[in-house]
Amino acid sequence: AVGDRVIGSSVPPAGGFAELALMDAATTFAAPPSLNDVQAAAFNIAYQTGWLGLHHRAHLQAGETLLVHAAAGGVGSAAVQLGKAAGARVIGVVGGPEKAEVARTMGADVVVDRHTDDFVEVVKDVTGGRGADVVYDPVGGETYQRSTKCIAFEGRILVVGFAGGQIQSAALNHALVKNYSIVGLHWGLYLTKNPALMRVCHEELSKLAADGVARPLVSERLALDAVAQGLQRLADGATVGRVVFVA
Repeated sequence: AVGDRVIGSSVPPAGGFAELALMDAATTFAAPPSLNDVQAAAFNIAYQTGWLGLHHRAHLQAGETLLVHAAAGGVGSAAVQLGKAAGARVIGVVGGPEKAEVARTMGADVVVDRHTDDFVEVVKDVTGGRGADVVYDPVGGETYQRSTKCIAFEGRILVVGFAGGQIQSAALNHALVKNYSIVGLHWGLYLTKNPALMRVCHEELSKLAADGVARPLVSERLALDAVAQGLQRLADGATVGRVVFVA
């Protein structure tokens, strides 16, 4: 939510879909001046997840290959932008030609439509058999399992969600023999465990927003009476980027 140009997480039981929300001052930040209110509302969680995951947890380096699943979604599209800003080659996986075009627009160097192509084979081909150095996975389930087939030596698989509906099990013997890391990322824990890092994260993201690099993709603006409809479209995978509800 945005009010008086701030962004943050609402304090329970206020919830996220309301005309007014109670905010915790310690975890509330000034909205980046370069973003309008709707963009700022879509900026908070997705870009913090991306920055903390790619930089603080996976230590993505310039020249590395980043594989992003659900690259046309809110979290995935943010990771595509942040990966490009870090100097990585980005391979985006999407479902359908329309989402493929969105991923290209967001900056993905290579786009894979999972409905028609096998991302494992594409990653191997693009990297000359090496594989992806970092996998950004907000999907889970079978997507995670197949990602282990195209992870590079000393690669890092970032587990950031289970949007596919299935929580995967990790075969640790495979991680051992292939020498890759499985890295979890729960951005919300940093609000209490390392709030100073959250300040740094917000400052860095605000700079990227000012430079026009971090620009949230808002595909729909809906009224509060359309919350149920919007959430259902999100659950059905019919949306791209973020859906913002405007009071």
